[in-house]
Amino acid sequence: MPVWDDLVGQEKLSEQLTAAARDADTLVTAIASGTPPPEASKMTHAWLFTGPPGSGRSTAARAFAAALQCVSPDRALGGVPGCGFCDGCHTSLVGTHADVRIVRTDMLSIGVKETRDLVRGAQMSPATGRWQVIVLEDADRLTEGAGNVLLKAVEEPAPRTVWLLCAPSIEDVLPTIRSRCRLLTLRTPPVDAVADILVRRDGIDPVVAAVVARATQGHIGRARRLATDPRARERRAAVLRLPLRIDDIGGCLKAAQELIDTASEDAKQLAEEVDVKETEEMKAALGASQGGRMPRGTAGVMKELEDNQKRRRTRTQRDALDLALIDLTGFYRDVLALQLGTRLALANTESEDTLERLARGSSPEATLRRIDAIADCRTALDRNVAPLLAVEAMTMALRAG
Repeated sequence: MPVWDDLVGQEKLSEQLTAAARDADTLVTAIASGTPPPEASKMTHAWLFTGPPGSGRSTAARAFAAALQCVSPDRALGGVPGCGFCDGCHTSLVGTHADVRIVRTDMLSIGVKETRDLVRGAQMSPATGRWQVIVLEDADRLTEGAGNVLLKAVEEPAPRTVWLLCAPSIEDVLPTIRSRCRLLTLRTPPVDAVADILVRRDGIDPVVAAVVARATQGHIGRARRLATDPRARERRAAVLRLPLRIDDIGGCLKAAQELIDTASEDAKQLAEEVDVKETEEMKAALGASQGGRMPRGTAGVMKELEDNQKRRRTRTQRDALDLALIDLTGFYRDVLALQLGTRLALANTESEDTLERLARGSSPEATLRRIDAIADCRTALDRNVAPLLAVEAMTMALRAG
């Protein structure tokens, strides 16, 4: 299966990347044989993948990285790089290729120290592959200082190093960096295409796949999680009941607290799975005795690990809360669709009775104000406003309409 098959609904982008991978293959072959490289090439050293959440930015970057490392013998016969079966493609996709580095963060930001380590490694020649590829999945989380460090590497790259940056939008990346990258914009995948890949690749029941694809409006990762995780479905159902529980001030405050508690519990569950293992591995690496007593001089290392775990829990909680707010926005979007009498397909068909009840009980103007209140809450959370205060303000605004 070619590496491009996982790019759902991105046919035009796949064609662009295929052409660039073919030119990159020609370029490396020319260098190896000592012949002059072609003058015109669709390949460049820095790429910026942008698109809405769930569009498949990191999937596209990984597929391109695999195509750049493809060693299929069919290439010599005119085949397209990115077969998906050769050692170069397989190891790139699973994250074990020596010359493909996948960089993502569980923290709120990527700092200068981590970026300097990346830049230092990017100056090396490929160890075994055809290119050295750095996939930075969270380029929008670079601090300003980290972005300035990265700028130098993007301006003056090593001859066979390729940077693949991923961000939600072009505005999330420093202008000096994005001006030196080739921009590729992904679109939200069609709902039918998402349902099809869930059935074909993950073995999801077609009816379930259609429901979750419609519920997430084309977000591949969230659709897969809803289809396979009962807890995710329960949490989403609880969020969609919130509009019915804010008839008075007490209900608003209680609903806000429960929304925060649910996000915190979600973050805690995910953290417990990782933190305990990380801590035990760190203790073993530092030579802890059987009784758990740590050697002298290791307290600082353990404290740094604890701080990192705390920051990761904070981001996980924010992500869980933001996901709930996205689901709530989709709910009111369905209410607005019913009020306006459009033929737009509803995302939350399982709650159609509730949607119709709310649509009859308010006006389109009030629904738009409620959607704006949710957007304001997301903005406040992004600016580090205390989560409970931001959500309480939102629930009060939802009640007022």
